[in-house]
Amino acid sequence: MDAPPLIEFRNVTKRFNGKTVLDNVNLSIYENQVTTIIGKSGTGKSVLLKHIIGLLKPDEGTILFRGTPINKMKKAEWEGHRSKIAYLFQNNALLDSMTVLENVAFPLRQTTDLPKAEIEKRAMKRIEDLELAEAVGKFPSELSGGMQKRVALARALVTDPEIVLFDEPTTGQDPIRKNMILSMIIHYRKKYGFTAIMISHDIPDVFFISDRVIILWEGGVGFEGAYEDALKQNVPMIDEFLRSLDGFEDQLTGLLSREAFKMHYSAMLGSTAREATSSAALFGVRLNILSEALGTQAALEALKALGEYTNRYFNAVGGFSARHSRDEILTIFPRKTIEEARKLVEDYSRNLEHGVIDHIRDIASGNSGEATCFDIHIHAGVTEISPEDTIDEIIEKGRAKQEIISTYRCDFGGEEQ
Repeated sequence: MDAPPLIEFRNVTKRFNGKTVLDNVNLSIYENQVTTIIGKSGTGKSVLLKHIIGLLKPDEGTILFRGTPINKMKKAEWEGHRSKIAYLFQNNALLDSMTVLENVAFPLRQTTDLPKAEIEKRAMKRIEDLELAEAVGKFPSELSGGMQKRVALARALVTDPEIVLFDEPTTGQDPIRKNMILSMIIHYRKKYGFTAIMISHDIPDVFFISDRVIILWEGGVGFEGAYEDALKQNVPMIDEFLRSLDGFEDQLTGLLSREAFKMHYSAMLGSTAREATSSAALFGVRLNILSEALGTQAALEALKALGEYTNRYFNAVGGFSARHSRDEILTIFPRKTIEEARKLVEDYSRNLEHGVIDHIRDIASGNSGEATCFDIHIHAGVTEISPEDTIDEIIEKGRAKQEIISTYRCDFGGEEQ
């Protein structure tokens, strides 16, 4: 990168009771980015974070802040550096005996000589920024988990830090709350312009908000860079990551989400597959359910059924699929020639009637059990692809070659090729 690192580790080693936890670690963290440190339990994630905030010192090596070694800073300079860092604890660490206002104001009371009125003014500003005004007089036990996390973030931001450290912010949360917390982090990082450093083991969730990823592996740095690049390299943790994608689906269609699909694509057609021929098919769906009562809901349910069927069908032969838009599904066939891909699409078309169209007919009929008219036209464009192709380029290639492969009209139940 062109910009110098905000924080840099040079040959940092840390031991506890003779056990080496960090072994000759070299890494860089850049300003105004989200950097996520991942790794299995015991790989030194928390130890690394504590070195950044100064709770631990390396046995060997050097840590630099804006190019200056921390161990050569004078006390006043170090305190100035330390005051620019905020720490968001895994369990929020809110004080149960204090109200929301008192919790948020606490860092200012501890670290400044500001008048009480000014402290409360600044605390209220952060409380309002994070939409917590209605909870200002409540205690932590009276708040939901999500609101507690926002209070903890308001407290971390009240000192206007340049760097915020997040220690396992989504551990123990359900998928919906995980998404909410990660969205909150990225939203307020953009709003306030701080540098975020996060440790986590929640793969793949954290990849989606990170500018850079640092993978700790066996005491050292196994990878450092953008997650797309990690997927193209032989990093042991990536196999574990890809396995975790099995349950990461688009809620509308049951297919892989677009982000997960991009990562899967980068990995499957990365550096290890440069010489292999691969293909893709872009499916377009035109669906019209002729019932005012059932139209929108039934159409969405029908699209989901078609997506789930497409995913199952091509997964069995090594393909993987994602929804590109509401009515488009892109399937990648790794290491399949275009002739092999066309044959797979032909077989898919022949099996649609009993595989999913009967189910869509039931959806269109709704609870009444009476036949409901619907039209469905399925297009497919099969194309050869190379590892250098982007997803958008594949989409354009597929659209240029699309032709109707199946048509089902009204309640006749017949297929027209």
